[in-house]
Amino acid sequence: MDKLTFTPLGSGQEVGRSCHVLSFRGTTIMLDVGIHPGYQGEEQLPFFDHVNPADIDVLLVTHFHLDHAGALPYFTERTGFKGRIFMTHPTRAVIRLLLFDYLRLMEIQSQSQSQNKANGGENDNASSKSPQNSVLYTEQELKSCIEKIELIDFHSVVTVGPIKFWAYNAGHVLGACLFMIEIADRHVLYTGDYSMEDDRHLMAAEIPKISPDVLICEGTYGTQVHPSREERETLFTESIGDVVRGGGRMLIPTFALGRAQELLLILDEYWQANPDLHDVPIYYASKMAGKALRVYQTYINMMNQRIRLQMDVSNPFQFQFIRNLKSVNIQDFDDSGPSVVFASPGMLQSGVSRRLFDRWCTDPKNGVIIAGYAVDNTLAKDLAEEPDEVQSLEGLFQPVRCSVKYVSFSAHVDFKQNFQFIEATKPKNVILVHGQRNFLERLRGELSKKLPKGTSITAPPNAQSVELRFERRRSAKVIGKLADNNNNNNYNNNNTQRDKGFQNFKQGDTLSGVLFTKNFHSRIASPDDLGEYSPLRVGSVEQTLHVQFVGGSAGTLRLFLNEMFSNVEEESSEIIHDLGSNPTFKLHNGCLTIKMKKDAVVLSWLSSPVTDLLADAAVAILMHAQGGGASVRMSGSPCGTGSSDDGDVGETTLQPKSINEKRLRIAKQLLEEQFSDVSADIEKGTFIIRVSSNAKNEETREIESKVVICGVKIVFNDKLGCELRVRCADEKVGGNVKQCLCLLAAVTN
Repeated sequence: MDKLTFTPLGSGQEVGRSCHVLSFRGTTIMLDVGIHPGYQGEEQLPFFDHVNPADIDVLLVTHFHLDHAGALPYFTERTGFKGRIFMTHPTRAVIRLLLFDYLRLMEIQSQSQSQNKANGGENDNASSKSPQNSVLYTEQELKSCIEKIELIDFHSVVTVGPIKFWAYNAGHVLGACLFMIEIADRHVLYTGDYSMEDDRHLMAAEIPKISPDVLICEGTYGTQVHPSREERETLFTESIGDVVRGGGRMLIPTFALGRAQELLLILDEYWQANPDLHDVPIYYASKMAGKALRVYQTYINMMNQRIRLQMDVSNPFQFQFIRNLKSVNIQDFDDSGPSVVFASPGMLQSGVSRRLFDRWCTDPKNGVIIAGYAVDNTLAKDLAEEPDEVQSLEGLFQPVRCSVKYVSFSAHVDFKQNFQFIEATKPKNVILVHGQRNFLERLRGELSKKLPKGTSITAPPNAQSVELRFERRRSAKVIGKLADNNNNNNYNNNNTQRDKGFQNFKQGDTLSGVLFTKNFHSRIASPDDLGEYSPLRVGSVEQTLHVQFVGGSAGTLRLFLNEMFSNVEEESSEIIHDLGSNPTFKLHNGCLTIKMKKDAVVLSWLSSPVTDLLADAAVAILMHAQGGGASVRMSGSPCGTGSSDDGDVGETTLQPKSINEKRLRIAKQLLEEQFSDVSADIEKGTFIIRVSSNAKNEETREIESKVVICGVKIVFNDKLGCELRVRCADEKVGGNVKQCLCLLAAVTN
């Protein structure tokens, strides 16, 4: 069984710092590497201490939001990470802007902390971390990180060792993607953040046709169901219209890139349709505003058809009623009349949006619309409790009299959309992330009722691993010449050759080739094709062995070989002094050559399991032949009684008892070479083999040594054939012994 391990380092039963580690078959993948917007300094990082960064092969980033990518420079530059990083083209273009802007914000916060300490105090909003720890990366580290990013197009397959992955459109924000990962024929789909509805500029997420073995899915809104898009747009625009028509100012905290562009499109269209609002200014307060819109204009082709068609007439991102503010000095900002301001960050934890809120929240004519998801430990989330007062960035408490409304345009799926996606993809296992604990538990319960019985659904907390086990799939594809029946002579079926296509192979056909495995995929190819389809090359090892044969004669060797082997071929060559002719013997159709030399015999063969065993048997016969010369001279056969009735040495007669004894002694010698501790009773044809092995005690978890005893009995029949009986408690050892003796029988018959 193969074990797949999934460990959330962030966004496990929480929203923020999305970061997950997936391990399977010796490969490790990290999915996203974000920060938690509700914390500061190193506290906002994922729990990196639960993973060895050097083990990560690939890091996949789904989109540019900081809660999915904000820790990227820290992880790549300040840990031992040496893997590869992949994201889509728009994600890389935008993430560079966001991370530089976030670096500027961290430096400002660090300076503020230092100033607070210099003044002898620290308010409740300041981080307890030191200024050095509050800045997660430097500008140089960020540049180095950006250079390491590799780009991926939607639907293009990328291979990194045994890992394959490709991206689908996820909606949510420009460039956001779902990642389908394939390892050893198992598929894992990671959604990141995704949206299942078309909006004014983005398409809905794609539904992959491949059913994943594991689906890692967001559960941000749990079992909640959103109002329709039309209802939300109406509530959004009318709420803004009511505030500004009443002389108030409307603050819309948003992240500089992402959903802000969608809201700008909606509001610009609403202003066009309402002439009475034309004199009310709309400000987009962001240093990145110009650069951000250029990025969006560059990737118009990745947006929906509505935007692409509009682009043929005019640029939809050149707004008629929205002004870009590269910087906002709160003290000098003219807010004497009604206005609308889009300002970052979206959760009011700091920056321009927080300073404007502190300035406007005491006036009941003003309003705030929270248009995105609000994370715990942020002011945007705290306002949902309708507090009477809040603490400003300066540490002062002030009343909240402005109106606060939540109108979600966060582009996360609700329960209905999430279930439709999960049902369509038909996963065998579902892992829920990116949601508060109670939301995920309710979602898990509802999915358990609706999904097919047997579907595994889990929602692990941070740093708690989920282990899933899969049967290992064993198959091999036939490639190259072997896959072409017209050129293949290496298969048969009842000795009948078929000359049609490869699809005509049937169970029982014999196919001969080389089996090799690369990146968990097995192939069978002709040896001639190995150079084309694999890094393997075909070679051979020719072995030559010189064995002393002092005092032995060609006749003695000839007699021993003919008694032990059938079809011994013989060739004569030059004359050697005192030896007469110098014969050469060939065994097993020429696989082993035995050549007589003066006081020596030379064996040569091409190495293979069969020929190596044949050579071992021949060496054993040579050793025995040197001591059997006297017996041959007396009886005409080695250790036999093949003399004629008149006592003269006659024609050699093969005696079954003598041959069987000889075979048993060769078997004993071969077993001793393989297993060392062998005791034998040659007369009974029995052998006792003792093999030492090490095994882990399942109770104590300690390595213990044990001795495996294997019993063998060889029984000969009248036709010089034999029956092997092997008994052993360890099937592997017993199989090895039997295979060894079967090979010996094959080469000595």
